[in-house]
Amino acid sequence: MRYIAAYLLLVTAGVSSPDEAAIRKVLDAGGVETDEDQLSKLLSELKGKDINDLIAEGSSKLASVPSGGGGGGGGAAAAASGGAAPAAEEKKEEKEEEKEESDDDMGFGLFD
Repeated sequence: MRYIAAYLLLVTAGVSSPDEAAIRKVLDAGGVETDEDQLSKLLSELKGKDINDLIAEGSSKLASVPSGGGGGGGGAAAAASGGAAPAAEEKKEEKEEEKEESDDDMGFGLFD
């Protein structure tokens, strides 16, 4: 993932076809070690391909993937049994906890 992120960062910066040296430079700036085999494999897979076309193709494939939700069985049954008020309070508490955690990077970096 780190190699793809560096590649896309370079493309966004205006480099139409980033090479190994450019990607390595981005990764080194972030303090990330480079696995030459993985980097070479990525570049060989992307050689001669337009990144925008690949993103569009991937997006169309993702659109056909089910994303869950599953019919509302569990949540609807709990609400119907009269537990709606406590559930609303729990959701409110969860939102407050999420807000606190959003300030924390949880030890992950962009290129980890």
